[in-house]
Amino acid sequence: MITKDYTVIDPLGMHARPATALVKLARNYKSLITINKDGKNVPLKSMINILGMAIKAGDSVTVITEGEDEQAASAALDDFFYNDMKNF
Repeated sequence: MITKDYTVIDPLGMHARPATALVKLARNYKSLITINKDGKNVPLKSMINILGMAIKAGDSVTVITEGEDEQAASAALDDFFYNDMKNF
């Protein structure tokens, strides 16, 4: 299990475009990937799950990756939160 904290850098927060991209990314891996904010933990299987968390710019989230390809999934999530979130 890999647990990492990220800060949402998009000025609009986690809106539809990055949420959709995050779900598509998570679906590429067999590992169970969940996102946690303020004690609410949801799987990254649905854009509605993510949008329901109302993640705003500057919010900190914890992403937990667990499974057979967790290393690769965690690396892809790092790239998403550190690089791709700048492009939405």
